[in-house]
Amino acid sequence: MKKIIILSGAGVSAESGIATFRDADGLWEGHDVMEVASPQGFENNPSLVLDFYNQRRAQLKTVKPNEAHYCIAALERNYEVHVITQNVDDLHERAGSSNVLHLHGELLKARSTSNPEYIIEWPDDITAMDSCPDGSQMRPHIVWFGEEVPAMEKAIELTSQADAVIIVGTSLQVYPAAGLMHYAPDDTPIFLVDPRPNLESHGNLTVIEENASTGVRKACDIINVSLPNT
Repeated sequence: MKKIIILSGAGVSAESGIATFRDADGLWEGHDVMEVASPQGFENNPSLVLDFYNQRRAQLKTVKPNEAHYCIAALERNYEVHVITQNVDDLHERAGSSNVLHLHGELLKARSTSNPEYIIEWPDDITAMDSCPDGSQMRPHIVWFGEEVPAMEKAIELTSQADAVIIVGTSLQVYPAAGLMHYAPDDTPIFLVDPRPNLESHGNLTVIEENASTGVRKACDIINVSLPNT
């Protein structure tokens, strides 16, 4: 089966009611991002960071996938689809996508502060009393600023095998994820869905100047017509 790679960012989840990563003034829900999304921030004020992600986790339980999530999941009827997302929510999974690679971690998981390999499902609040088997404090399973992106190598491998790529909900400003599209094979059709794109259609890049829901639908329709599924 042909392989479709989806590169998704905060703009997909925004239509479900999840706030994008940061506002124009650089704040995230009123906080400097380095206070709540860096190892230093966690070391300086762990209770603030834990509470911040507890609130994000609670909010996630109140929202649902939107049309963009469902369109992406529906592609699996005819193609091998891999979603590579910068998002930490589970909306792609809830919509039915079965191959989702989270570059920046997952909100519904927690991990040990001393052993990055100890990662477990964690749907509820993380408190200062929660520790892993070796006694270390548990923390959100989120890739913070200054930390490595463990899934990046796998993301590059998948993108290098793509028969088509859809980029949606990302400004292509956050690296290393922003460079992923350049790993796609030459002449692989790439669709960029963005209501305010900073690129124009050229060569194998098609820019769809719409929001996630309507733009992804158009990209999927083009792929279904133009790309044989065998």
